[in-house]
Amino acid sequence: MNTTFNFLKKTPVEMQVQIAGRMRAVRRKRKISQEKLSQLSGVSLGSLKRFEQKGEIALLSFIKLATALGLDNELEHLFEDVPPLSIEEVIRGQG
Repeated sequence: MNTTFNFLKKTPVEMQVQIAGRMRAVRRKRKISQEKLSQLSGVSLGSLKRFEQKGEIALLSFIKLATALGLDNELEHLFEDVPPLSIEEVIRGQG
């Protein structure tokens, strides 16, 4: 089964919580405290805590956190290789 398909079946809230959990795991793996990440990224500690708990954050703050954790390459390649959803999309893309 395609894991991307399962990811797309989740609600937006489920996805934001999952992404926040992944970023929290990276932070912990790198042994960076919330306070330190807040300082490194320029994102307020309150915003970081809310993000890690609820997945809620402004896009710019999310990018700042990802960059501070060295994940900016992941973001730069987001949506790069999106497969077509239909044959019509393939045909239109060839014209």
